[in-house]
Amino acid sequence: MIDWFLNLGISRELIVVLISMLPILELRGALPIAINLFHIPWYWAFLLALLGNLIPVPIILLLLEYVAKIVCKVKIGERFINWLFTRTRARSHIIQKYERIGLVLFVAIPLPMTGAWTGSIAAFLLGIKFRYAFLAILCGIIIAGIIVTCLSLLGWTGALIAGIALAIFAILGWLQINPV
Repeated sequence: MIDWFLNLGISRELIVVLISMLPILELRGALPIAINLFHIPWYWAFLLALLGNLIPVPIILLLLEYVAKIVCKVKIGERFINWLFTRTRARSHIIQKYERIGLVLFVAIPLPMTGAWTGSIAAFLLGIKFRYAFLAILCGIIIAGIIVTCLSLLGWTGALIAGIALAIFAILGWLQINPV
């Protein structure tokens, strides 16, 4: 796919933005490509991937209901939407329990099916207001970006640093929800 984009004459920076807009890959796939394959400086790669990963969020939050209604008019579309919503609900227990902080953590965990796309769908399904959902997802994308950037730059040392940072954010979020 990357070679195809390059052969079309698309800039490496735009490829990073486009990859980070894709479901499942998102910024988790775009940052390693930007840093390790394209040799884009980490701070520029981070900004490009953040921007690209954020683009679909307001679209999903604002238009998912309308798109789902249109897609559900076709039988296979209805099955897909039902599957997607069921799968998202099943993975959104942390969001249901901790609401906005849960949404931040859900998006921040750099694993497949826990990014901005799934977080946006979960926020929509759980009725989280747009501004709260958008800010929580933005925070989650930033945390995921920090983790993936550390991993891309520092290997296992980066993984340790990212793990410590995520633990600190989780503890701070837990303390905010359950004051001592």
